[in-house]
Amino acid sequence: MKEKISFSADNLVLSGTLHLPETVSPPVVIGAHGLLSTGDSPKQQALAERLNRSGIAYFRFDHRGCGNSQGLFSEVTTFTGRCNDLAAAIRAVVSHPAIGRPIGLFGSSMGGAVCLAVAPDFNICAIVTLAAPVRIGSIKVPLDIKTDPAFNGMDASQMAFDLSGRLEHISDVLIIHGDADQVVPFPNGEEIFEKAGHPKHLVRLEGGDHSLTRHHHQQVFMEKTVNWFSARLGFGGIDIG
Repeated sequence: MKEKISFSADNLVLSGTLHLPETVSPPVVIGAHGLLSTGDSPKQQALAERLNRSGIAYFRFDHRGCGNSQGLFSEVTTFTGRCNDLAAAIRAVVSHPAIGRPIGLFGSSMGGAVCLAVAPDFNICAIVTLAAPVRIGSIKVPLDIKTDPAFNGMDASQMAFDLSGRLEHISDVLIIHGDADQVVPFPNGEEIFEKAGHPKHLVRLEGGDHSLTRHHHQQVFMEKTVNWFSARLGFGGIDIG
């Protein structure tokens, strides 16, 4: 079952979709999308379907200025704002009468960095990041993205972040990263793994790019992610940590 949910962050109304399994009071995973993506990305929709089959709810939402959420992208997009969005999403979902505990977070690219930044402030039992950067300087922005009209008028300094000192407060994390990622190079994944606490696991996708364009890498991502959440959130699965 799908349910549309609206919630507020910094006086902006954000929009999301809660995917509920048949399980009573299921655990939930909340997803944070990449910089120019939305909660409707095929990756998040497929993950929601797979987790529902495993008895886990999934909430995907549009960050401010994206998709169906309020705000003009170039004016409202900041790293702090994205963190506030995710924190508001967590509070909204855990207050839903159909949702139980525990809680997991999934973040892709910039969404992964947001999850790592926010997780220590909540009782998060499992995290999965895909191609997450540790700091803004780690990102090699392609020319086609730099010239995207969405960035017109945007203050790039507002996206500055450095998570290196926060990673020691992270645990129960699965890090998935392609070693041919030209946008967020693989050493970011290695740094997260090195500094995070146990349990943790790093999946190196050999030849994997930032968007996981190879079908095999997509399959590995989905299998490892569902297993991690299933094991950590109490619904079976294979503990790969």
